[in-house]
Amino acid sequence: MLWLVVAALAVRQMAAVLREPPGERLTDLETWIGENGVLHVTGSLYDSARFAGTPFAGLVLKPLTRTAEQSLGVAWTFGSLLLVAALGVVAARALPGPVSRRTALLAAPVAISLLMLSLPVRNALHLGQTSILPVLLVLLGCFAVRGERAPGILIGLAAALQPTVLLFVVLLCLTGRRPAAVTGGAVFAACTALAWAVMPGDSWTYWVHHVAGTGLGGNADSLANQSLHGALLRFGLTGPLEIALFGVLAAAVCFFGLRRAARYAGDGQLLLAVAVTGCVAVAVSPTAWQYQLLWVPLAVVGRVGKRACDRLAWPAVVVLVLTLPGDMLLPNIEAVFPVRDNVLLIAALAAACAVPFLPRTSEYWDHPIPTGHAAPVPARWGRIPLLPFWRRVLSRPSLLLELLLIRVVYSAYAHVRLAATAGRATAEHHGRRIHSIEQWLRIDIEHRVNHAVVDIGRLRGFFDHYYTTCHFIVPMAILGVLYVRRPADYRWARSTLGFATLLALVGFWLYPLAPPRLMPGLGFIDTVYGVQDFAKPDYGSLTAMTNQYAAMPSLHFGWSLWCGVIAVMLAPKAWMKALGLLHPLFTVFAIIATANHWVLDAVGGAVVVALGFGLTHVLAGPRRLRPVTVPAAAEPRDAPEPRGDLELSAPAPLPEPRSTDEALGSKQL
Repeated sequence: MLWLVVAALAVRQMAAVLREPPGERLTDLETWIGENGVLHVTGSLYDSARFAGTPFAGLVLKPLTRTAEQSLGVAWTFGSLLLVAALGVVAARALPGPVSRRTALLAAPVAISLLMLSLPVRNALHLGQTSILPVLLVLLGCFAVRGERAPGILIGLAAALQPTVLLFVVLLCLTGRRPAAVTGGAVFAACTALAWAVMPGDSWTYWVHHVAGTGLGGNADSLANQSLHGALLRFGLTGPLEIALFGVLAAAVCFFGLRRAARYAGDGQLLLAVAVTGCVAVAVSPTAWQYQLLWVPLAVVGRVGKRACDRLAWPAVVVLVLTLPGDMLLPNIEAVFPVRDNVLLIAALAAACAVPFLPRTSEYWDHPIPTGHAAPVPARWGRIPLLPFWRRVLSRPSLLLELLLIRVVYSAYAHVRLAATAGRATAEHHGRRIHSIEQWLRIDIEHRVNHAVVDIGRLRGFFDHYYTTCHFIVPMAILGVLYVRRPADYRWARSTLGFATLLALVGFWLYPLAPPRLMPGLGFIDTVYGVQDFAKPDYGSLTAMTNQYAAMPSLHFGWSLWCGVIAVMLAPKAWMKALGLLHPLFTVFAIIATANHWVLDAVGGAVVVALGFGLTHVLAGPRRLRPVTVPAAAEPRDAPEPRGDLELSAPAPLPEPRSTDEALGSKQL
């Protein structure tokens, strides 16, 4: 099944590239070897600054200039996909052993799938770049060939195509493979000398005038350049100060990163050592374009964390950073722009110098500290196969990973909500139908409440402010309190909110509905966004940013109802419970008074929240758990202090601690 997924992704990637118009696909390749490409020009390769490769790369690509672009597009894309597949297979076979049979079967298709979905591969395929080849040559030199000469030849060829790969020669020296390092340096020098002899002017331009290609291929301060040099330029530093600071930072990254890589290579984690060295090369390169960041996905093989529940945090962060754009990972807030704009560089620097990867000699390598789980409690429909499969985890999840997941889920929700529209006519037709049903039920109070609030200025201001601010602040505050004070309940509550939001998306998609404020002829007043011009096809100040017809169900009321239910269930004091119940009450008045929802929208919001709680109950069981005494040898270290009635399942015994300070005592829960 996973290999079928790989095949589907390959077909999807080829279709995405070849479906583009001829002038918009393989744009870099076209500017090189197309009919008017720089490799056809008799002058310098770097006259137009469109070609950013080494002179040796230009020498290699010259024979392809006679091939027609129409036939080359398919062959180039298919060949690049084959290189990605080979890269995934080599990386999967290079995993540090021993590996289980299941890991050996799943590693290759999973690795290829992740690589195909990553931003560097998608960027390289779209532009027609050659950046996959140097990475594959290095992996082949480290894992697929034997002896000392062949690895050096492959790494030298890779360095001739991408000069920062020369850092792998340093890695070979640090790991005691000096003959291979000498061979690699000699091959690089020979290829560079050959290109210099054939194209002396271009070689002078690339190596001397532009200092290893600096400034070629685009502006160095653009967001596409994810290197330390590009980041410093984006921070406003220029001139000698920027160059000096870049030199100091690059030297520090090389020193610490290559030492870590040599240590991991000596520990038997050669693939991780290659990934760390590649991340160092990305950071210290004058220009590291997005398609050159294929080293970062390889760092996912490192194991991080002593506890079993922390093991997936680093791989998840790498996958999210390498597959999603920065604006999906972080909100559109100016304070986080420096992180959002340099998120790929930050991931590379973290892998190179900061992330504490475990050595294989660690007692936690194969036996991490077990995760504290609640004992399986039968759900109401526990007899239905495959439904109650969750194990309730008692410890709080990784904060970084949780924030990333919340942001990604919300961004996906916003994109789906924006796409889930069937047009103005359908939404207004559904609005008239909802209005008729409410009239029949005698609950059509929207118009009276809307006009009553408009006439009272302070009340109108209160509801407008409540509608626009409390929708996100209150649920996030409750989740934050649960994360800190009630970790066992946090996961359960977060799942209910997630299920309710997913079900609401289904409603937005299947039943587009115009809110009262966007219904012409009914006399509603939009108190929040102002008067709408119904004569225009796309009216409303937010039409370009969000789907104005996602009214059924009302997530404003649904999320507020979730807050009220959680407060009643978990708040320790009566006044807190009462305060929690006021939030959905104020929200339902706000959405009706501002003419943003019908009464039945609030009913729909209550339905999806109830279904969210029901699904969580079916899958994870009831919230309350029975108390039990935890044996001394079974209690996990760093477990949070549980609140409420809990029952723990006894995990596997821990390895012997290294010191008496790590010995575990018993505790009655």
